[in-house]
Amino acid sequence: MAKLKRLLAPRFWKIRKKHRVWTVSPRPGPHKKFESIPLQIILRNILKITDSGSEARTIIKKGEILVDGKVRKDHAYPAGLFDVITIPKISKNYRVVPSSAGLTLIEISDKESKLKICKIQNKVKYRGDRTQLNLHDGKNILVDKDEYNTGDSLVIELPSLKILNHLRLEKGMLGVITSGKNEGELGELKEIILGKFKNPTKIVCNISGKETEVLKDHFFVVGKDKPIIKLSE
Repeated sequence: MAKLKRLLAPRFWKIRKKHRVWTVSPRPGPHKKFESIPLQIILRNILKITDSGSEARTIIKKGEILVDGKVRKDHAYPAGLFDVITIPKISKNYRVVPSSAGLTLIEISDKESKLKICKIQNKVKYRGDRTQLNLHDGKNILVDKDEYNTGDSLVIELPSLKILNHLRLEKGMLGVITSGKNEGELGELKEIILGKFKNPTKIVCNISGKETEVLKDHFFVVGKDKPIIKLSE
């Protein structure tokens, strides 16, 4: 089992740092190591469905946990931003969302569990004049008509990955800040400042009546007048 020293684990995992030396390490996957939560940690430390890691591993190996509508049997599978965790046996659904304390889980309805917002990280031309959209969570979607830009968001149906809505990165759109001192805050996009040379592109957004600059990479479009999905309890 891949291990990680507890002292290195993110605070949002909610584990006791000095209880033991080691904890489970996220498996390499769709999300970065310290921007994700292993399923074992979710069940034991965050949702407190189990009292021990071994009990959590047993539940996971039985195929009782779904991520984005697909069964995941790896206790170290990394759940990350906007992933949907479903536990059919207890009829519960949760979404991983950003907050001031880092990633957290909120309970959502069955209807919401069929929806996910994904950010377009990049895109590449595919054979037959099709375009492959590469999303923030490792998913890929092929489209016939290329009307999408990096930084835009897609509302997709789970688990089919059917595109239900296209949210453009443009003035007036609402986004959630996914990293930094404003993590978890909602802001209205006012201006895009294009980067030059080594300077990254930035977003000027209105957060609680105050104009703030954030990196484009940290601004995630979630709607127009209000978020399309539930982002907080």
